[in-house]
Amino acid sequence: MPHLRQTNVTAAQWTANGSTIAEYDLTSPSSQIFGSNVFSVDVQRQRLPKAVFKELQAALAKGGALDRPLADSVALAMKEWALEKGASHYTHWFQPLTGSTAEKHDSFFSPTGSGGAIAEFSGKELIQAEPDASSFPNGGIRSTFEARGYTAWDPTSPAFILENPNGAYLCIPTAFVSFTGEALDAKIPLLRSMDAVSTAAVHALKLFGHDDVKRVFSSVGPEQEYFLIDEQYYFERPDLVTTGRTLFGRKPPKGQELDDHYFGSIPERVLAYMMEVEHELAKLGVPIKTRHNEVAPGQFEIAPIYENSNIGVDHQHLCMQVLKKTARNYGLVCLLHEKPFAGVNGSGKHNNWSIGTDQGDNLLSPGKVPSENLRFLFFCSAVLKGIKKHQELLRATVASAGQDHRLGANEAPPAIISIFLGADLEAAFKAVASGSKADEGENGFLGLGTPVLPPLALDGGDRNRTSPFAFTGNKFEFRAPGSGQSIGLVNTVINTIMAETIEILATELEAAINSGTPLDEAVTTIVRNVWEGDGEIVFSGDGYSEEWPIEAAKRGLANNKTTPDALPALVKDSTIELFETYNVLSKRELEARYEVFVEQYITLLNIEAEMAALMAKTAILPAALKHLALIKESGVTSLEAPILELIEQLNAAITKLDEKNAIHPAGDPIDHAVYMRDEVYAAYMEVREAADALEGVVADDLWPLPRYSEILFVK
Repeated sequence: MPHLRQTNVTAAQWTANGSTIAEYDLTSPSSQIFGSNVFSVDVQRQRLPKAVFKELQAALAKGGALDRPLADSVALAMKEWALEKGASHYTHWFQPLTGSTAEKHDSFFSPTGSGGAIAEFSGKELIQAEPDASSFPNGGIRSTFEARGYTAWDPTSPAFILENPNGAYLCIPTAFVSFTGEALDAKIPLLRSMDAVSTAAVHALKLFGHDDVKRVFSSVGPEQEYFLIDEQYYFERPDLVTTGRTLFGRKPPKGQELDDHYFGSIPERVLAYMMEVEHELAKLGVPIKTRHNEVAPGQFEIAPIYENSNIGVDHQHLCMQVLKKTARNYGLVCLLHEKPFAGVNGSGKHNNWSIGTDQGDNLLSPGKVPSENLRFLFFCSAVLKGIKKHQELLRATVASAGQDHRLGANEAPPAIISIFLGADLEAAFKAVASGSKADEGENGFLGLGTPVLPPLALDGGDRNRTSPFAFTGNKFEFRAPGSGQSIGLVNTVINTIMAETIEILATELEAAINSGTPLDEAVTTIVRNVWEGDGEIVFSGDGYSEEWPIEAAKRGLANNKTTPDALPALVKDSTIELFETYNVLSKRELEARYEVFVEQYITLLNIEAEMAALMAKTAILPAALKHLALIKESGVTSLEAPILELIEQLNAAITKLDEKNAIHPAGDPIDHAVYMRDEVYAAYMEVREAADALEGVVADDLWPLPRYSEILFVK
């Protein structure tokens, strides 16, 4: 039996091995584990003195700073709780510009003069720590020799315990800033953007008579797609280990053509894994709601309930961390790359975004009375106007080397940003623009309170899976983020865009009301003007069609297909003006992010090129030569020419790739990125083309890599 077939047999023989979670009675109060490892409001209420608890909650509600005595009291309670949970260390858990999280562990215990140790943790240690800022991506904000940076406690996101087989540690969500005060992370601009959209929305709501609203929250519920493969295949693929995706791999005889995996019965090993993931996330307070098979073989999805954007982003990082960590308990590896396998669907992360008030009202949900629907149309108009104006900026938030393989394929939205409203909501906007009349709402429909507005269906119609930004009932689903990406920047940008356009429309509405125009007429005029000026952003057709890019260009919609096309939008004058106006990111902070993302793109393509050349030289080419020698030995000379031609093609392609990848153009980094895309990546594809062709002819027992037919289908 060939070695690879032995691997298949081993992988297929999984059985529950006792490392899975124990059975427990879900009806028993003691089995309710949700949030058990979170220093939540309930835990704070139980452990803090009553006066301290009230002071802390009041400070959080107002967004004010915590004084040192209050921080000391919180730190003491947090330390005692963490020690009882088995935590010997604590860490400031933050989100640098790597797209992942970072942590440095410090022990609670300090030596005493008597030779013992005592557990200590003060308010000072809770509030601030000092990791090395120069070693994280910073886009030139910090020089290599300037090391100082600070992590600052974010008390709005609860601390939590992460467990390990040999203990546990306390994680304190924090922001990360340079010594000179610039944001070096994803959390600071997100928090600033949440404040900005809240201020603008509260202003607008007062014009609708909602004087009781003090704050508006943006919320997010990210659906997470991922692949699971047997870990033996993973470690037999150097490309997967190094780059997160397969750089070689011939299309298998069976892919996803039969549509038999999507929503199918979940394989036993995978279901056991999913249950443990949900169990661990429940302890961390992450509200997972759904799980299912996705389209591609070996692909799955998990999705939470919506939370405020700050906590939702934190929980999304925890979700990715737990997915990867738990997989190893089942002999699996979780892949979060956007396109780990050519020829089958890649993985995304649908960012479901909405805004709601501190009174519990969703501002993007059609209401049951006319005034609520006027308000609904006002905020939907703000979305249309903002996304139209900043379409290229929104596209830039999801740009990456991995995304260039996914966006625009028949599995993900196109790189052209458009909005899908649904038939009924789109009809409502068109009716406003034309001034046409409509009957009052029938059963199941929502009257909009004015004869020029048609009734609006409670269910706005079918969903358009090809739309990047689709209205789905009470939220907008941004379908473009990649599976492994942080959604911090995505939600920062959406919040800031909305802050600007809500404020613009609120100012217009206020001026109209002050001039004596009734509210319904003023809102109608605003909705009409937005539709007439920005309605081109709305598209309900097939985003995969060949006609759409042509039509989009006529509408003035950008088609930034690749990362080098998209990233410059981060430093456009309109972007800088937007972020500086709302104090979300300064020009320097934006330029730093642009430089970091360009450098990451160049570096990733360089790593992929070097790994592809190495694998081709040391594994694939030798296997092909052995096969050629086998043919020569057999005396079947008619088989020599085809294999020899492919070998020579591969060798020439490797030489070309090495030559292209050795060049590092000077000057503007974006020019280097374009070179990597147009020259280095193109040269790599020539290597892959020859290698994948060889996979189809080289003897099975000589081929050095697990094939897609093994990796994707052995469960």
